[in-house]
Amino acid sequence: MGYSVAAGATGRLLFGYDSFGNVCGKKNSPVEGAPLSGQDMTQKKHVFFMNSCNLEVKDVRLSSTVLCVSSCPEEQLDTLEEVQLFANTSGSFLCVYNLNSFNYTQIPNADLLCPRLPVPPSKSFPLFNRCIPQTPECYSLFASVLINDVDSLHRILSGIMSGRDTVLGLCILAFALSLAMMFTFRFITTLLVHIFIALIVLGLLFVCSVLWWLYYDYTNDLSIELDTERENMKCLLGFAIVSTVITAVLLILIYVLRKRIKLTVELLQVTNKAISSSPFLLFQPLWTFAILIFFWVLWVAVLLSLGTAGAAQVVEGGQVEYKPLSGIRYMWWYHLIGLIWTSEFILACQQMAVAGTVVTCYFNRNKSDPPDRPILSSLSILFCYHQGTVVKGSFLITVVRIPRAVLMYVYNTLKEKQDGALSRCMSQCCCCCFWCLDKCLRHLNQNAYTTTAINGTDFCTSAKDALKLLSKNSSHFTSVNCFGDFIIFLGKVLVVCFTVFGGLMAFNYHRVLQVWAVPLLLVAFFAYLVAHSFLSVFETVLDALFLCFAVDLETNDGSSEKPYFMDQEFLNFVKRINKLNTRAQRNKNSLTSEEGTELRPL
Repeated sequence: MGYSVAAGATGRLLFGYDSFGNVCGKKNSPVEGAPLSGQDMTQKKHVFFMNSCNLEVKDVRLSSTVLCVSSCPEEQLDTLEEVQLFANTSGSFLCVYNLNSFNYTQIPNADLLCPRLPVPPSKSFPLFNRCIPQTPECYSLFASVLINDVDSLHRILSGIMSGRDTVLGLCILAFALSLAMMFTFRFITTLLVHIFIALIVLGLLFVCSVLWWLYYDYTNDLSIELDTERENMKCLLGFAIVSTVITAVLLILIYVLRKRIKLTVELLQVTNKAISSSPFLLFQPLWTFAILIFFWVLWVAVLLSLGTAGAAQVVEGGQVEYKPLSGIRYMWWYHLIGLIWTSEFILACQQMAVAGTVVTCYFNRNKSDPPDRPILSSLSILFCYHQGTVVKGSFLITVVRIPRAVLMYVYNTLKEKQDGALSRCMSQCCCCCFWCLDKCLRHLNQNAYTTTAINGTDFCTSAKDALKLLSKNSSHFTSVNCFGDFIIFLGKVLVVCFTVFGGLMAFNYHRVLQVWAVPLLLVAFFAYLVAHSFLSVFETVLDALFLCFAVDLETNDGSSEKPYFMDQEFLNFVKRINKLNTRAQRNKNSLTSEEGTELRPL
């Protein structure tokens, strides 16, 4: 991070720069051997191309000279006299810096130092603050050369920056929806669950329909000539297919598990009673959210620096080029690992703190006198004793995610080449296996954190003990617990659905000059993480209660000598679950015996 920030220049990417090494909109330092470098461009914030209608790329260089100007010419300029008049009236000089505006019409070779005539009308667009020509013939050539030849990293970053206001608004929307979902689960009822599931079904179907409609609209748009538009169309097709598959799977699961809704509501009410003993647990995601935002902003800043890390080199005519540092630019893989591991570590700290609070409140004999400041106590124990446990658990998730990302990259590469069907199938199967392993490890980590909070043991010992306890007591209310987790997951899906729909409507109005599929994917990822940060409190409390119940059964028998730690309401709920499971087992056994009687030979 330190080296990329020192060697990179994020301003060059965000604000644009001229042919002489000056970043537009800021004061610059001189480059040795370049007499026109080191100028104060504080008032000149726009990038102007002197030959915008005839752009060419030669040896990865633009043939046109680039300048920083204070404003773009909004009307066509046909002669040097009009260029001079524009400079005198607006203060925006369109010729090379060392040529005074008075000499625009006096020096014989002024046409070589000024823009090629006629100068088309242009308008500033938030894509590196460039002056975009507005005439159709110039615009199509300018966009096809300049936008299509920008490398992928810069194009994606420019799409994010040009849609930054929309991205910020969608992030605020995701935050508000997550808060609403959290309070919905806090005061859950059977009616609310039915309304909630109906909203999920309608939201999924609506988002799928909008995605397919937008893809159909793109395929029938004959003006698609730019790579950005084609990339948006491909991403829309991918979004539509993935959302359709997810919708079909979720609708099937909702239909299969619909009979467990009443028991799930009771389970969530028991969870809410545990939260009511320490209500500040609901505010726990706020500090997690704040730390994640700070880390992601820092991570993006370093990514921008990695993308612009390079050394200035003076070429012919006193112009400056920035040669990229090959080694540092490939370190973004290492930077990506840092993003995954650190994000997982922050989320794991929240899980550990919540699990420690639940354990403290559960194993308290006097339920009428709850412990003082259980959250602060859990946090202090976490930071003093259990940092290694959290680091190891988050590292396991990172180790699983890295090969999964590599396999996805290999699969996409083989898919583009249109060959190697067997290889594509094998890589996709491996991706599915790693996805299943990721989910299993997450569940194992959560139970290991809870066992660590109970016993104070290390990660591996806690994980082994949790597996033993869960295997012994899996028959009690595992299915209801799983459906409770499924309902919470549907809450996250609802937040993502509404956020993505808002993003589709907002980004669809700016199709041409930005790759908005990447910002939309970023917003969807952010919305899911925010929803996960808020709703994972209920998920963590639910899993921690189940494990505390298993430990309670293992160490106590309900007698006067060894009474249970669980309260009477929780005990009654467990008894009802056991009765239902016993009844279901009897029905299954009776069906088996009847079938056996029918098949027995006479």
